[in-house]
Amino acid sequence: MLYRSEQRGEPAGLFVVEAMNGHAMVWDHRRRAWTYNPGLAARFLDDHRNFDRYEEVDRQTADRLVPGLTGGVPLPDEASIRSVFPQEGVG
Repeated sequence: MLYRSEQRGEPAGLFVVEAMNGHAMVWDHRRRAWTYNPGLAARFLDDHRNFDRYEEVDRQTADRLVPGLTGGVPLPDEASIRSVFPQEGVG
């Protein structure tokens, strides 16, 4: 879960990250869609100024909070998320 400030409060966003392979899906507020954007996730998560602005949450927590972040669009299921992440050795 991502927050606007270190005081947390209401969540402002979510990254779905597969750290081992460097993949990430994010909710794009402008497009109103889940998008593959590992660069954005890495820049945010690696920036020391953001260390207090996010927390790792389990799938149940994410499923519960995501509709409030997305205007009702649910978090994609695991198979859909995996289908967005490029397969290693393909391409």
